Amino acid sequence: MFDYDLFVIGGGSGGVRAARIASAEGGAKVALAEESRMGGTCVIRGCVPKKLMVFASEMPEAVADARAYGWDASVGAFDWRRFRGSLDAELDRLEAAYRNTLKNAGVTVFDTRAVVVDPHRVRLADGREFSVKHILIATGGRPFVPDVPGAELAVTSNEMFHLEALPRRALVVGGGYIASEFACILNGLGVQVTQYYRGDAILRGFDDEARGMVAGAMIKQGIDIQCGVDVARLTTSAGGIVAQGTDGRAREFDLVMYATGRLPNSGGMGLEALGVGFGSNGKIIVDDWSQTAVPSIYAVGDVTDRINLTPVAIREGHAFADTVFRGVPTKADHELVASAVFTQPELGSVGLSEEAAKGQNSSEGRGPIEIFSASFRPMRSLFAGRTEARVLMKLVVDQVSQRVLGCHIVGPGAGEMIQLAAIAVKMGATKADFDRTVAVHPTVSEELVTMRKPARVV
Repeated sequence: MFDYDLFVIGGGSGGVRAARIASAEGGAKVALAEESRMGGTCVIRGCVPKKLMVFASEMPEAVADARAYGWDASVGAFDWRRFRGSLDAELDRLEAAYRNTLKNAGVTVFDTRAVVVDPHRVRLADGREFSVKHILIATGGRPFVPDVPGAELAVTSNEMFHLEALPRRALVVGGGYIASEFACILNGLGVQVTQYYRGDAILRGFDDEARGMVAGAMIKQGIDIQCGVDVARLTTSAGGIVAQGTDGRAREFDLVMYATGRLPNSGGMGLEALGVGFGSNGKIIVDDWSQTAVPSIYAVGDVTDRINLTPVAIREGHAFADTVFRGVPTKADHELVASAVFTQPELGSVGLSEEAAKGQNSSEGRGPIEIFSASFRPMRSLFAGRTEARVLMKLVVDQVSQRVLGCHIVGPGAGEMIQLAAIAVKMGATKADFDRTVAVHPTVSEELVTMRKPARVV
């Protein structure tokens, strides 16, 4: 007999979902160990607090628009401490909700670190050991900071929610979605923002036309984006932190934030000696069922570095529990997963970019790609006098099959819109399916169903 049917290491979205389903619906005896706060990166130090900061940073623009629409409205100074207090209270509420979910499902929770002793045994930091039938690793990821002189002077996204005060001048290092989102957040809160990215354009991996529009809008809003530049070293000065750039310039900031990628939290748990396979970046290698090379050990979420998104981790955790404890063999579906970047403006994306679709069809000897694209000034901001604001609606279509291979949206509410567009793309909708859908007018999204002629064929 085992002490537990399942022992989950990690209390983030994937681990909590797996534990709950295995216990409440699978009838398993389940325990979960979490050495930090329950809820994981997304709830405690990721997408949830970040989205609340996005909302806060958008308020000045909303007030300015209100004046243009006839309201006697004004905005004063931003009270960071007041906001942070409310943010802390909300995160406490969410953590409590996660704990109650586990409690109500009958899961035993250990608020401590756990390591794997052998394929059927785990040990807690206090020395207690338990025999277990199955082990699930759901320990997520952590920010990566390059090894540059003075790197200890910088913060990461983990610390951004706990700043004692907002800086006057901030340097954000990185060009991915986390870096770009925080650059926009800080800019919206009144911080003078510079963004360094060693590549040629931010938001690598997203559609070139879409990311170019986002970058252009960020620059117009006052963010100093410096591509082809990295930090050579950081030093302190009487006035703050001096960043010596690879372009030869030394610039002074009050805060330097690194958002240069994330690494799987896979080390120090005893897995290496058991035969679990690891990738070059420390990711745990699993098969389509989230099973490692050791049959009793599974892994889900960012620690496997498949698609590092919270909803994907939840799907992986649920599929694992269905397969192992509910007798319903289920593979997590990683195809056509939609994503949103909460920059200002937002970027929503599902499926292939124009560049990826062109390359795929070319390599497979298939026909050309049709690009349907519309860029325009939306009614709401145009009336408010923000004539520089633009929206992009884009469909990537296979010319032969007419299947929509990708959809990309830039503009307010792009994240909300792409969720619905993703349903159609996931179902294999063709351009004709979009065309015969009657538009909802006047809306921004109606452009998705009114583009009749391709802007280009590639």
